[in-house]
Amino acid sequence: MRNHAAEFRGDLKEFHEMTEKFYNKEINVAQYKGFSGGFGSYAQRGGNASMLRLRLSGGEVTKEQLLFIAESIEKYDISLAHITTCQSLQLHNLSADQVCALVEEAFDHEIITRGGGGDFPRNVMCSPLSGVQQGEYFDVLPYAKEAADYLLGFIKKVKLPRKLKVCFSNSKENVTHATFRDLGFVAKENGKFDVYSAGGLGRSPRMGALVASDIEPSKILYYIKAMVDTFLAHGNYENRAAARTRFMQETLGTEGYIKAYQEKLDKVLTEENLDLSISSKEITKQGDGNTLDNPRVISQKQAGLYAVSYHPVGGSPKPEFFRRLYDTILPMEDVLVRLSPDEGMYIINLTASEAQKILEITQDSAKNTFEASIACIGASICQVGARDSQSLLHACVERVQKENFPDGTLPQIHISGCPSSCSAHQIAPLGFRGGVKQTPEGPKPAFAVYENGCEFQGEENFGGDLGVMQESEIPEFLVELGKEVASQNMTYDQFILEHHDKFMEIADKYTK
Repeated sequence: MRNHAAEFRGDLKEFHEMTEKFYNKEINVAQYKGFSGGFGSYAQRGGNASMLRLRLSGGEVTKEQLLFIAESIEKYDISLAHITTCQSLQLHNLSADQVCALVEEAFDHEIITRGGGGDFPRNVMCSPLSGVQQGEYFDVLPYAKEAADYLLGFIKKVKLPRKLKVCFSNSKENVTHATFRDLGFVAKENGKFDVYSAGGLGRSPRMGALVASDIEPSKILYYIKAMVDTFLAHGNYENRAAARTRFMQETLGTEGYIKAYQEKLDKVLTEENLDLSISSKEITKQGDGNTLDNPRVISQKQAGLYAVSYHPVGGSPKPEFFRRLYDTILPMEDVLVRLSPDEGMYIINLTASEAQKILEITQDSAKNTFEASIACIGASICQVGARDSQSLLHACVERVQKENFPDGTLPQIHISGCPSSCSAHQIAPLGFRGGVKQTPEGPKPAFAVYENGCEFQGEENFGGDLGVMQESEIPEFLVELGKEVASQNMTYDQFILEHHDKFMEIADKYTK
C-alpha cells in the first residue's frame, strides 16, 4: 500500500460531497455511478442504499483487517456482506453516512477502496492457496501484491478506457482465469511466468493472447506497464460497450494486438527501471502431531498444516460470522484468511486441532459441490441486473436438497443476473444468465443456459448456449437431471461425457 492511503485520502472530501448530493436527489443514479465507482461504491437498486467494495489484494485478509470488518459490521449494523468472484468483500445496505465513514476507516486499516469500481485497475487476483498448495509451481502471491501496489499508482495518473483486471495463477487449475483476463500471469514449472493479455468474459468473450513466455518474476511490472500503455493507445474511448481490452483483439486482430503490445513492452524495457526484489517468507509453523480427514480440510505443502474451506451458500456469510472467525483465529499463530474466486474462503496455516475449531464454526458451509455454486449479488441489489440470481440459487439448493443426491451428481453451477458474467457463467459446467423468455402467456423471468464451460489451463472453453429456461422451471430441470445422473451411478462429469445426448434431451424439454 505504501503511501497510497495518504495519496487518496484527499479525494474523500469530494466523495462525501457527491454522496450527499445523490441522497439529496441533486444528481441522478447514472451521474453518481460514474463518480462513486471510482471509490469502490455503487448505489443499490432503488437508490436508497449503497454498497462498498473492499479491495483485498490477492484475496488475503489479515487478522487486523478481519477485526476491522467484524467491528464495522457491528458498529453500523450491516445486514449483508458478500464475497465476490474477484476476491473482494462487498458490504451492502449502507446509508450515506455509513458508506462515507467506512471508506475513510478502511484506509486506516490498509484497505483501499479506491478503484474498486469504475474505469480503474481493479483488485488484483491470486490463486487463494498460493504458497501453501501442494503441487503448485511456486508462490505467486508476493508478485500479486507488488502488482496491486503498482497498479494503484495509475489511478490518478492515467484515464483508462474501462476497468483493467490483472491476476496471477499458481497452477493449471487456473481458478483466477489468468489465461483469459485483461492481463494474466501464469506460473510455470520452471519458476517463470507466461503472460496472457486481452481476454475476458461477458459480451463477446475472448481467450487471452499469449504475449510473452518464460518471463522472470522480477520483471512483472514491465509487462503491466506495457499493458496499460497498450490499452491507452488502442482502447476504445468512444464506445464503452467495446472498451474492454478483449475488443482490441477484434480491432487489431490477435497477431496485430500481440505486435502492438510487444512494441510497448520494448519501449518500457528500454526506458523504465521496474525490477523487483522479493524475498519469500517461509512458513515455519509446525503441526501438532495430529491428523484430520474431512472433505473441507486440505493438507498444505507444509507438513502437519491444513487449510479449511468455507463456502456459505450464495457467497454471503452471516454478518456475525466475521466476529466469530476473528475470535477463533486470534490466538492461532500465522493463521490467515484467503477469499477465493468461487465466493468462498480458505482459512490457512492451521494445525489439526485448530482446523477442527474452524470446522465447528463453519458448519453452515456448503455440504457438496452443488451447494457451493456461484451467484452474483443479483437484481434485487444490482442496478444493472436483469434477474435475481441469489433467489434462483437458493431456490435450486432448497429443491435439490430434498433429493439427497450423492456429492458430484450435480456440478457447481454459475448464475449471473445479466450478460456481464459476474459469476463467470460462461466457463461453468452449467451456467445461467438472466433474461426474459417469451411465452404464450407473455414474457416471463428466465435465464439463458450454458453448458460445457471449463477454466482449467489447457482445456479452457466457453460454454455453448442451449437456449432459455423459465426461472420457475430451473429447479425442476436440475432435479430431473440429477435423477438421471444418479440412476446411472455416475458423477455429472462422467455422465456428460458418456450420455450427452440424454443431457440434451432433458435440457430441450425446458428450453423449448
